[in-house]
Parts: sequence; C-alpha cells; structure tokens
Amino acid sequence: MPQRTVRYAVVGLGHIAQVAVLPAFAHAAQNSHVTALVSGNSTKLKQVSKRYGIPHTYSYRDYDCCLKDGHVDAVYIALPNSMHCEYAVRAARAGIHVLCEKPMAVTTEECRQMIKAAT
Repeated sequence: MPQRTVRYAVVGLGHIAQVAVLPAFAHAAQNSHVTALVSGNSTKLKQVSKRYGIPHTYSYRDYDCCLKDGHVDAVYIALPNSMHCEYAVRAARAGIHVLCEKPMAVTTEECRQMIKAAT
C-alpha cells in the first residue's frame, strides 16, 4: 500500500519560514508537501505561493477556513513565539496535527493549554 503524504500549511512567512522551513520541504517530498500558506501579509502570500507553487493561501483572519477546507492534514507554525499557543490550540481543536517551532510557547500555562487541546 503506498504511503500517503502529509499535507501541510505553513503558518507565518517570516525569516525562518522562508529560509529554512519552506526549502526543507523539498527534501521531504516523499512523505510531505506544503499545500497552503497563512500570513498577515498579502504581498508575501502572493510572492511565496508563486515561488513555491503552493495553491491555497489564507490570511490570519481566515485561519479557521484553512483548517476546515480539507487541504491540510497538519500545520507548521513558524510564527512569533507569543502567537504559538493561539494557532496551535485552534489547529488541534480542529483535528489538525501541529508541528511548532521552538520554544513551544512563552509560558508554562500556554504549554499546558496546547497539550490539553492536543489530547
């Protein structure tokens, strides 16, 4: 039986996403690929989606649509640390797997919230 690939949304298009995360997906093409991008910057969304051929783009305002549209199995959260908890919890509650840049969150309480949402 062929292995199914994991469809990711990369959430946040700052430096780490553009120089490390997105290029790294080229090395993981056998088991995962980026199908969506989420950013608060519409210009970046257009440029990066065109550069990588990523078909689905969403603003932060439309993040919940990204989670519900059926285009992603997991999110890669590459946001500022203070935003990790909110976006991870929303994804987990929507049944979407979460891969988050370090640190997990900025407080132990936020870490607890993230763990609770995922269990």
